[in-house]
Amino acid sequence: MLLAVDIGNTNIVAGIFDEARLLTHWRLASDPKTTADEYGVLCLSIMARDGHVPERITGAIISSVVPALTETFESMIERAFHRTPIIVSSESDTGLTLNYLNPREIGSDRIVNAAAAYHKFRRDLIIVDFGTATTFCAVTHAGEYLGGVIAPGLGISADALFTRAAKLSKVELSRPKTVIGIDTASSIQAGLVFGYAGLVDALIQRMELEMGRRSYVIATGGLASVIAPEARSIQHIEPFLTLEGLELLHRRARGTDVRPLV
Repeated sequence: MLLAVDIGNTNIVAGIFDEARLLTHWRLASDPKTTADEYGVLCLSIMARDGHVPERITGAIISSVVPALTETFESMIERAFHRTPIIVSSESDTGLTLNYLNPREIGSDRIVNAAAAYHKFRRDLIIVDFGTATTFCAVTHAGEYLGGVIAPGLGISADALFTRAAKLSKVELSRPKTVIGIDTASSIQAGLVFGYAGLVDALIQRMELEMGRRSYVIATGGLASVIAPEARSIQHIEPFLTLEGLELLHRRARGTDVRPLV
């Protein structure tokens, strides 16, 4: 079985695969102060709860945008599972051509998402990942990673509003019944949810204009379920796209995925 770990700025998402089947997954807070031993205890206890034992883990792979936590999880996996994890980078075998001025600047999560989406759909794509930042990645039908857009995430935007406006308190990030709010909470929700959906639609429209063609638009990430239904341009939600991409890249790294991406 494979342990796949996606380390983001806010959350860490881990999953266990048997072949290409996701058996279980869990989410932890990203905290550089948490030690490898502490994360090990958390992961092992969650695995035990779900009926899995560490001895059955035969491989591991990590995607990380938090360098300090990369080392922490690398150490944790070596201690708890006695495996040396693969670390995803721009030099990993993805099967994609990275048409980026400096490929090392591309976040590993964006690389993983692009590889997973292209492997699944084999067409012109725009992948929108709703995480701490909201990222947009453009991939052609020929497997070329063109680049994309990075925007502040919905959570960051909400926190900035609540921090800088003394009379506004935090609200749940959920869809209000109407665009015109009838109280302060629903007014804030309308601005965040519908306003952010408009941002997504406008950016995708501009990306497709530059690409010269329509693309299949996929959403993933923790807040995809909130925004995707309100964005007219998003056609499909893939909630486990990054974990599935990690499983794919682990197969390619081991030479067990004989199917070419391009």
